[in-house]
Amino acid sequence: MTRMHDDEVHTDAALVAGLVAAQFPEWASLRVEPVASTGTDNAMYRLGDDLSVRMPRIHWAVDPLLREFEWLPRIAPALPFAAPVPAALGVPGDGFPWPWTVCRWIDGVHPVAGAVEHAERLAADLAGFVVAMRGLDRAGAPTTAWPRPLHEEDELVRANLAALEEPLRSIRDDVVAVWEDALAAAPATARTWIHGDLSPGNLLLRGGELVGVLDFSAMGLGDPASDLRVAWNLLPAPARAVFRRGVGADDATWARARGWVLLQALAQLPYYASRNPPLADNARHVIAELVAERHDGMEMPRPR
Repeated sequence: MTRMHDDEVHTDAALVAGLVAAQFPEWASLRVEPVASTGTDNAMYRLGDDLSVRMPRIHWAVDPLLREFEWLPRIAPALPFAAPVPAALGVPGDGFPWPWTVCRWIDGVHPVAGAVEHAERLAADLAGFVVAMRGLDRAGAPTTAWPRPLHEEDELVRANLAALEEPLRSIRDDVVAVWEDALAAAPATARTWIHGDLSPGNLLLRGGELVGVLDFSAMGLGDPASDLRVAWNLLPAPARAVFRRGVGADDATWARARGWVLLQALAQLPYYASRNPPLADNARHVIAELVAERHDGMEMPRPR
């Protein structure tokens, strides 16, 4: 069944099973089960043992899904970890208004910030993935949501800082300083391929080792600093240093990376406080890590 609420489309396993049976009869006998996810733009369903179905929840998720369908099969063979390569593109039907995809299923668990085992090994693996993305052929590649210079985001960041004045009260000066350091950093000299959303929910581990990276819908050419956000949204400080060495980030790139992750956290904290509490919690974690890093690792207050 498909339901609409505030422009968001809600789906269920019965709808997905019907669409699969009608459009891909070779998979009609496979079970369909919803997948718990902190993702906000797509609903995920497992299809049998080896496949998944990705259903856009909102209209703005459609173009990124189509970008992923076009580009992920091209770049995945060059990447060091598994990716959910699309196997088929479904069309609207049964009241569902948009295209949808059937993708490869990858087994694994998501890491949790603050509870990462073998963090330095994970940092090295993540650095290897980022470097592999940067090395992809740029000819004809799409641009991403992160190509804008940071100074063009200043108005948005200042507005979010004002809206969060109370929860940030004890650390606001440090948060502003992180942002201003990022603005002062030299801009990127060239765009490279980036994943675009290396958040904990898009990483899969088995036995503490990175085995897969999910959700390439924001991939394309952008500021290479953008993919370094994972240093604060997941990695503890010692592993962060390993990651920085692995990606070869100079001071300007590292400062811009702090700006990108701060921009994202300041936007997520109020928006997802009730809509998606795990994302809001990660935003709090990011801000606390940035402030603690500024104070040489001392434990600092977390925003409320």
